[in-house]
Amino acid sequence: MKILIQRVSKAKVTVAGQEVAAVGRGYLILTGIEKGDTPAAAEYLAKKTANLRIFEDENGKMNLSVTDVGGEILVVSQFTLAGDTSRGNRPGFETAARPEEARPLYEYFAQCLETYGLTVKKGIFQADMQVGLINDGPVTFMLERR
Repeated sequence: MKILIQRVSKAKVTVAGQEVAAVGRGYLILTGIEKGDTPAAAEYLAKKTANLRIFEDENGKMNLSVTDVGGEILVVSQFTLAGDTSRGNRPGFETAARPEEARPLYEYFAQCLETYGLTVKKGIFQADMQVGLINDGPVTFMLERR
């Protein structure tokens, strides 16, 4: 399981011209599910995400978590994070989980984040989404768990 965390001042998802989810200060998390990923990986990444200290404190140091700042989270499924670009110029997706395996894990990851008292909003799984964000910093981190 791979997640790309972007610290944002705001982010939103639109589908077919309609806004389906939006957050203020917090994270936009692009979520890629691969074959063999487990609920334990989702739990680990949710805990890591809730406690990751990438917001600045009063001294300008990255010392505060999204929980500490009362931030929101927008979780978006991102099939292409499982893409393999090591051969040729066209990505391969052999490692990506099938939708029937990925959807429950994507939903579970969002539920795990909520157990930390976070406000979590989601994009629409398998939809053609347009994602808008203001990356604060910019600050972006990739986390993985197998």
